[in-house]
Amino acid sequence: MSASSRRLSFIFATFLLVSFLTGIAGALQAPTLSLFLSHEVKVRPLWVGLFYTINALAGIVISFLLANYSDKKGDRRILLFFCSLMAIGNSLVFAFSRDYLVLISVGVLLAAIGNASMPQLFALAREYADRSAREVVMFSSMMRATLSLAWVLGPPVSFMLALNYGFTLMYLCAAAVFVFSAAMVWFFLPSVARLEQPVDNVVVHASAWKNRDVRLLFFASLLMWTCNIMYIIDMPLYITTNMGLPEGLAGLLMGAAAGLEIPVMLLAGYFVKRTGKRKLMLAAAGCGVLFYLGMVLFQFKAALMILQLFNAIFIGIIAGIGMLYFQDLMPGRAGSATTLFTNSISTGAILAGVLQGSIVETFGHYQVYWAALALSGLALILMTRVKNV
Repeated sequence: MSASSRRLSFIFATFLLVSFLTGIAGALQAPTLSLFLSHEVKVRPLWVGLFYTINALAGIVISFLLANYSDKKGDRRILLFFCSLMAIGNSLVFAFSRDYLVLISVGVLLAAIGNASMPQLFALAREYADRSAREVVMFSSMMRATLSLAWVLGPPVSFMLALNYGFTLMYLCAAAVFVFSAAMVWFFLPSVARLEQPVDNVVVHASAWKNRDVRLLFFASLLMWTCNIMYIIDMPLYITTNMGLPEGLAGLLMGAAAGLEIPVMLLAGYFVKRTGKRKLMLAAAGCGVLFYLGMVLFQFKAALMILQLFNAIFIGIIAGIGMLYFQDLMPGRAGSATTLFTNSISTGAILAGVLQGSIVETFGHYQVYWAALALSGLALILMTRVKNV
């Protein structure tokens, strides 16, 4: 192997490692956030849900501003390093502060900037792969696989650290991982010269909403992501408060779902040409209904573990096929279609925070899953009315 080939291989391996480290650091923090706010900061359920809503809104605004800036000027590697530093700062704020106002202002701002590191990493990897004439799709898939692997390992470790050693140590561990990741970015990732590209303003044209199938798919996707994010927020609190199960089980459930999602995504990609996207999306929505029905009916560990298979099929398919379905319904407008898909996720996160907090505050945790069951059922009905393409 020549020196240039070895260097290329080393840089691509570094991209994979940074993706894994960033994913691990995020997976250490996110799964236990609702427990942290409820038990450590000691806020009411409504304020837990509000935190997620503000966090989602800030993430949308900051990611849009940074994406615009990074696509027009500047060194993307430097911006990625800056985002990593903000992620370190966010971890330190959560490690040492228990003031809700500090967390929802300074903490959320730093988190929004820090979370932009992942799309910037994928953008830098794409640019480098293009310049080095490597297979872009395969390399991007490998990076996504390492990210999924991080979410298999991260949640159980997160709960283990938080419950056995405290949230301060858990957030300090996340900060340490971000420090290592930032060092890898600074010392080993390349700067890629920006090439002048024709301006491509990604906008969702009003005419997209005139398409009945696009509207139906958008609202179905929105409802499915709302259900999923409500579950992520509420589940760690629900299994301990209502079921009396150990808090560490939440990490195992999240890790199991993330692990199962990897083969589900691969199988969905394999079968999509045979079955079509509509049948797969209907199967996903159906599994979502079964999953939340199971959450309503069963309250013991074995059932919760088995139900993760339905959860993995639900999320694995809509995450992998949903965007492609939008693109097929909007031929020639891939940018607008992708924006609609990502907006359905972001809007779902905002709605999930409001709904989860309000329902728990008024009725309790159990009713969150009745609401998720109703919303997933409505999503299934909407999906049956979207045309096949």
